[in-house]
Amino acid sequence: MDSTPAFRRLLRNSALALLAGAASVAVCYFFVDRPVAFFVNRHDFGRHVFWKWLTYPPPIAQAWAPLVLAALMIRRAWGPFRPWEAALLAAGVAIILADQFRESIAYVFGRDWPTTWIDDNPSLIRDGAYGFHPFQHAGTNGSFPSGHMARTAAVAAVAWIAWPKCRWVGVAASAATAFGLLAMNYHFVGDVVAGSIVGAIVGCFTAALCGLGERDSTRLDARS
Repeated sequence: MDSTPAFRRLLRNSALALLAGAASVAVCYFFVDRPVAFFVNRHDFGRHVFWKWLTYPPPIAQAWAPLVLAALMIRRAWGPFRPWEAALLAAGVAIILADQFRESIAYVFGRDWPTTWIDDNPSLIRDGAYGFHPFQHAGTNGSFPSGHMARTAAVAAVAWIAWPKCRWVGVAASAATAFGLLAMNYHFVGDVVAGSIVGAIVGCFTAALCGLGERDSTRLDARS
């Protein structure tokens, strides 16, 4: 069965998501980001280590993803993937791709961070720095979009497609990561929104390319 129409729908939906995301980021930039960052700083939510713990899973998962992918490649020599293995493959690829997309986008936009926490970076809270500096990203102004959210949303999107009955897990994980990032003032709200959209799109395309959600013989987990 030709899956081209499905990919066209996915491309159309992704374009609509990007447009909606751009509008949301603009609203956040002018009306939401600064008030939330100042509110979080004023109430010192970062003193609660619980919020910081919520930000740990995405980079840890990415660090282990190459090993998982290597194990899957070895496993493939003994037969087609089972459904859960195909989903794990898609999730491993998606989390790495999402972070790489985030790196490229961060260079294009070069946004200042809410707080100073890496390489003495200029920030809104300490220096009043607030804005985008296109093509000037040097690690000290890479707040946009959030890499943590991109990675989390990418895996959540794969899980959403692969295991419809467990969609609440991906939603809960994404919400927890978002709250952790905002409570620690690691990112602006707009960064979190943008990271979520980027990650979700990457996850959906990766899942589609891996055949997840299909019911025909093109699925990776089809038995020969």
